[in-house]
Amino acid sequence: MTLMHARYQVLRTTRVPIALLGTAFFPGASMLFFVVPATGSDPVGATYATAAMVVFSTMISNLFGHGVGVAEERQHPWDFYTRTLPSGPGPKFVGRLLSGLLTMLLSLLPLLAIAVLATDATTTPLGFLTAVGVVILVSIPFTLMGLTIGYLLPIRAALAVVQLTFFPLAFAGGLFSGAGQAPGFIETIAPFTPTRGAAEMMWAAVGDYRMNPVAAIAFAGWTVLLAVLAVYAYRRDEGQRFH
Repeated sequence: MTLMHARYQVLRTTRVPIALLGTAFFPGASMLFFVVPATGSDPVGATYATAAMVVFSTMISNLFGHGVGVAEERQHPWDFYTRTLPSGPGPKFVGRLLSGLLTMLLSLLPLLAIAVLATDATTTPLGFLTAVGVVILVSIPFTLMGLTIGYLLPIRAALAVVQLTFFPLAFAGGLFSGAGQAPGFIETIAPFTPTRGAAEMMWAAVGDYRMNPVAAIAFAGWTVLLAVLAVYAYRRDEGQRFH
C-alpha cells in the first residue's frame, strides 16, 4: 500500500512537470547568477556555496511539495476517502514522504550539473556519499514544516506562507553567504535557524568544516518542534473532517 501511494504521488508530479522544474529553478538560478561569478574558480568557496544551494533546494522542494501539495490534496474528496480505508493513514503518509524524497533528489540534478560544469567545486567520493545521506537528514525539518503548513491552511494561504517563508529562512541561515562570511547580525542569529544547522552539516560532509554545536542543537530542536506541530496539524485537520 505504501509503494502504491508513493507511485500515485510520483505520477501526479510527472503529469505536471513544471512543478518539478519550479523547485529546481531558484537554486539553479542562484548558482548561475551568484555562485558561479563570485566563487566559481575557488574550489573551497564553490564547494561550500554548492552545499548551501543544495540545502536551499531541499528546503524549497519540501515546502512546496508538502506544504502546497497537502493543502491542494485536502480540497479533493479522494483525500477524505483514503482516510477511511482499513489500512489507516500510515501508508499514504509514508508514500507521500517517499515520493517527496524522490522529487527532492531529482530537483538537485540541475544544480549539481552546474556545479560540475561551471565551477571548481570538489569533494571526495566519501564526501559525496556522506552528503547524500546528509541531504536526506536535513530534509526532515523542512518536510515537517511543509506538512504543518499543508494540514493547517487552505491552498491559497499555504502557497502564500510558503512563498513568504523560504527566502527569509535561507537569508537568516546565511545560505547566500560563504561559511562564516555573512553580515554580522546574520552570523549572530543564523545558528538558531534550521537552515544554518542544515548548511553546516552539508559543509562538514563535503569539506573540512567544524560544525557549531549551537547550530546542531538548534537543528535538533527545530526538528522535534516541527514534528509536534505536524502531528497537531494532522490531528486537527482530521478532527475537523470527521466531526
